[in-house]
Amino acid sequence: MKTRRIVIFGSGQIAELADFYFTNDSTYEVAAFTVDQAFFSHNEFRGRPVVPFEHVAEKFPPQDFSFFVAIGYTKLNLLRPEKVAAARAKGYQLVSYLSSHATVFAGFELQENCFILEDNTIQPFARVGSNVTLWSGNHIGHHSTVEDDVFISSHVVISGGVKIGQGSFVGVNATFRDHVTIGKNCVIGVGALVLEDQPDHAVVAPRGTERSKVPSTRLRNL
Repeated sequence: MKTRRIVIFGSGQIAELADFYFTNDSTYEVAAFTVDQAFFSHNEFRGRPVVPFEHVAEKFPPQDFSFFVAIGYTKLNLLRPEKVAAARAKGYQLVSYLSSHATVFAGFELQENCFILEDNTIQPFARVGSNVTLWSGNHIGHHSTVEDDVFISSHVVISGGVKIGQGSFVGVNATFRDHVTIGKNCVIGVGALVLEDQPDHAVVAPRGTERSKVPSTRLRNL
């Protein structure tokens, strides 16, 4: 049974996914989408109305509708908190999505505007801040902290006692040893193995696998 109607900020792929997940796996009903006037180009998205954000409170008042900001890691996670703050300033309550296929334990407190997808495991005594995206398949170890505005991609392993600093981005398949601290606004690249603390604004970017000089047509024993 749907208990609350919401407006989603965005009209891109993440907004489309948010609509799918909220519609099929939550008690929220998506009523409309909204975007900034400068990016307003269509009156409808996924069969629902799209309205300029500048006028959204007039058509979908905050006393009747809640809000979700469906934006990725644009501008290193700076845009998403800006829009969360703007929605809050209009009087909206920010909601979150927690997949029914995620694993959480007693004592976990879901903060506002989080997007936690399927197959995430959040162990006891771990804390996830507000406005955090956890894409599918991550392990958040016991006593770890993911601070506000973080975006974590898929299949990341965060061991026990780790701290991921506010506004950071973590790429697919990154691994953190226990008790390391990652500063604010860091970028941890795809496949990174993080064994020591990182300062604010650090970039850890492993090199990708090099392409062989031998073309596939010359491989005889594959």
